[in-house]
Amino acid sequence: MIKRRVFKIIQIGNRTDIPSMCFDIFIIFVILANIAVTFFQTFEEAAGYAGMIGAVELITMVIFLVEYVLRIWTADCLYPEKSYPAACFKFAVSFYGVVDLLTILPYFCPFFIPSGAIAFRMLRVVRILHLFRINSRYDAFNVITEVLKDKRNALVSSIFLVLVLMLASSLCMYGLEHEAQPENFSNAFSGIWWSVSTLLTVGYGDIYPVTIGGRMMAIVIAFLGVGMVAIPTGIISAGFVEYYTKIKVGSYAEHDADFITLNILAGHPYGGLSLKELKLPQGLYPAVVLRGEDVYTPHESLVLEEGDSLLLGTVSTGRLKCRIQEAPLEGGHSWIGHRIKDLDISRRVFVVMVKRGDENICPQGSTLLQEGDVVLLLEKH
Repeated sequence: MIKRRVFKIIQIGNRTDIPSMCFDIFIIFVILANIAVTFFQTFEEAAGYAGMIGAVELITMVIFLVEYVLRIWTADCLYPEKSYPAACFKFAVSFYGVVDLLTILPYFCPFFIPSGAIAFRMLRVVRILHLFRINSRYDAFNVITEVLKDKRNALVSSIFLVLVLMLASSLCMYGLEHEAQPENFSNAFSGIWWSVSTLLTVGYGDIYPVTIGGRMMAIVIAFLGVGMVAIPTGIISAGFVEYYTKIKVGSYAEHDADFITLNILAGHPYGGLSLKELKLPQGLYPAVVLRGEDVYTPHESLVLEEGDSLLLGTVSTGRLKCRIQEAPLEGGHSWIGHRIKDLDISRRVFVVMVKRGDENICPQGSTLLQEGDVVLLLEKH
């Protein structure tokens, strides 16, 4: 019970739980303080504040260590389908698990291995990756991940075109400039730096063509570079537009879709599982997750928590044509006092629910209808 409560507090995204929200704010403050100290240490003025910097760094590192231990301890809550050792290992090799570990090691390892202090100090740059943990507390980061994943093939193709153009421009410039300035363009690969700086920027001026042919080639390559760099930007922009359009109109806008609300109550088998780990029946897909007043678009890493409402979409191409009618049982109605199985109704009509005051009753053959009930009937066409 205690472990489950600790997991819910340190888990990301539950704004309805006050302790969890306070922990999120606190750990964000600790991350920012640690990053600020890391940058401030590079200034000469930091020598006068060495004691304060050391204290802040020690406190934040101890907090990171405690958080890491807690996350290892509650790993079986994050991966309930695995054994405890397997869950610990899966968290340890996950992206955030590796980031947490590499954040802690550079600070504590020099105490045990003094000879490698310089090498461990270089690893302190990994602390900057802790900023991803801040970003992961918002759904926007997952949107970026989904867009890059969906457009990965187009992005790889555009990067391949840039590499081809880079090699071709290097070869062309070598042929045009080698005789004029052999020290700068000594071989085919010596023009790679020039082609990179020209394609991706406007050049740095350390290497530049001096012949007329080389300058004309540089103008052509500079124009092509602008277009080549714009291709990945356009792909990513189009991906964002498609993603939010898909959310707005629905992933299955071309089909008729129905929705089922699934409330994740205490002890529900889906509690603590990510959407990727759900084993949904064929034809169902997660449409949206409601958490308090927040609405989360579905992504594979989103973990369901107690109190969430999962909206499941169902898709079918050959739906049954029907309509639902209400039959209020007011005074003198012939159905009052009869059981549902005894009603004289058409074989095309089905009782799907009985509304009795504020209560919704699931109809059974033995359900006795009373005055004031409202019977919902489904009629097939």
